[in-house]
Amino acid sequence: MSPNPAFHEQPLPLFGEDEAVAQPLVQGRLPSYIRDHRKRLRARFQEGGAQAMPDYELLELVLFRALARQDVKPLAHSLIATFGDFNRVITAPVARLLAVPGVGDSVVQELKIIEAAAQRLTRVRVMYRPVLSSWDALLDYCRSAMAHHEIEQFRVLFLDRKNTLIADEQQARGTVDHVPVYPREVAKRALELNASALILVHNHPSGDPTPSDSDLLMTGQIRDALEVLGMVLHDHLIIGKGRDLSFRSEGYL
Repeated sequence: MSPNPAFHEQPLPLFGEDEAVAQPLVQGRLPSYIRDHRKRLRARFQEGGAQAMPDYELLELVLFRALARQDVKPLAHSLIATFGDFNRVITAPVARLLAVPGVGDSVVQELKIIEAAAQRLTRVRVMYRPVLSSWDALLDYCRSAMAHHEIEQFRVLFLDRKNTLIADEQQARGTVDHVPVYPREVAKRALELNASALILVHNHPSGDPTPSDSDLLMTGQIRDALEVLGMVLHDHLIIGKGRDLSFRSEGYL
């Protein structure tokens, strides 16, 4: 079966030059071994999807667009070795990506496009829908948005009277083990959005979702501030690596 034309090479560099040293070209064309390798990978993806490919090969497919004139397999292996898996590569901080030899602006751009697309796909499944009937989808979205980040992030999900998600906002970014949160600002924003209930979400880059003393204190302060305004704190979710924790389920709320 001939490859789908959609998978043919369409070099569309977003920046002026490739970052790494390109392989020598023959009459302006890729060497045959690189062309054949890319053709095989695209055919396998077309026939079997991502399930048929290990992480480094899926990453190669992404890198083809950024580095159209070189063998990207060594760079794909290097990125997986540095960050651990495909998810951690595309969600890695820009500064850390740029520290990997061979990675430049166009590679980062392609990776961050994939990350943004993945988050948008999961987000659309929960926005403007009742959270109680789409709880698994909500957790999937929170994991895709936060689980692999190397610094703590704090998000607030704002709900209306029917528990429909009306807004999802990142309130703060912190360090590897702390994120500053101001209960008064959270309550103020809830008033501005005319929200009736909230769900707090933050990640633990360590991977362990066990709440710290400061997590417990901050959650209580926000709950109390919301109660004064007639609002409800439904839950506080901590997203770890492969494991999550719900304050409501664990009896903290």
